[in-house]
Amino acid sequence: MSDLIDLKSHPVSVSLNLLLKDRTTEKNIIFATDAYDGVDFTTPITKKILSGNSVDIRPRVSKSMEEQALRTRKKAEVFTPSWICNKMNNHCDTEWFGRENVFNVEQDHEWIPTEDKIEFPDGKSWKDYIDSKRLEITCGEAPYLVSRYDAATGEIIPIHNRIGILDRKLRIINENTQTRKTWNQWVYRAFESVYGYEYQGDNLLIARINLLETFCEYTQDRWNGEPTDSSLKRIADIISWNLWQMDGIKGVVPYTGTVCEPKAENEPHQMTMFEIMGIADESEPELEEVLPETIDCKIYDWREDKSVMYKSIKEG
Repeated sequence: MSDLIDLKSHPVSVSLNLLLKDRTTEKNIIFATDAYDGVDFTTPITKKILSGNSVDIRPRVSKSMEEQALRTRKKAEVFTPSWICNKMNNHCDTEWFGRENVFNVEQDHEWIPTEDKIEFPDGKSWKDYIDSKRLEITCGEAPYLVSRYDAATGEIIPIHNRIGILDRKLRIINENTQTRKTWNQWVYRAFESVYGYEYQGDNLLIARINLLETFCEYTQDRWNGEPTDSSLKRIADIISWNLWQMDGIKGVVPYTGTVCEPKAENEPHQMTMFEIMGIADESEPELEEVLPETIDCKIYDWREDKSVMYKSIKEG
């Protein structure tokens, strides 16, 4: 087990049931990969399976080069270095604030955090920034949302130097709150404002853990103590809604509304990019039937206090 992700340590161990939950199906998220012995694409990820020896959930950077290459080929899994995440998040903040270098100054593949308290433009407040909704599509381990480590190198990033969208919101909260009660209140809102979806269940679990660990690390840094069990449960509940498993093209739970029949030997079909290049594409299971009922994904609108269909948000 990688030091970056430890399923057996607190707080992950006490929050794992929530972190494995699929809020759309009210069951567990599924593997959606055949990278592990003894599981297939539609196998639910359970605590029992994770406690065995055949499934070792690790960040991409901790996998062998062969494993990384295989997952890149099958699912186009390529993780973005932190300096690129920073550049893209900086671009979004330049648009929001109307000026550059709000959180840091870029220097090639590095950056220097700004030291002064963040000032807000006329007509916008720090609370508006916390409530601004952001979505990381095909989020992998969620490097755009939180930057505990560089997803490309595994290098740990100190809190004061982090560049994720949620990291920026947490910096703003640190600068504008004085009591732990108020700090917690706005941290919950910050977590409620960031979203991400991912196809592969192991990546999604890692992303969820990264958000949970981020909450604990900022709590320790600001208040020199661990979060309470009730705070952990509330954050894990938010995370289980806001980071969800989805086929991003169809907007549905992976492998639902799908019937995969083995192709006849000489059956004509549309060639994939992999076949044209002479590479076997094993990204989809060839099953007679997976889950024929289409299940559209649900997310949560925390300000309206109700669940909504992702498709309705996308179409709106």
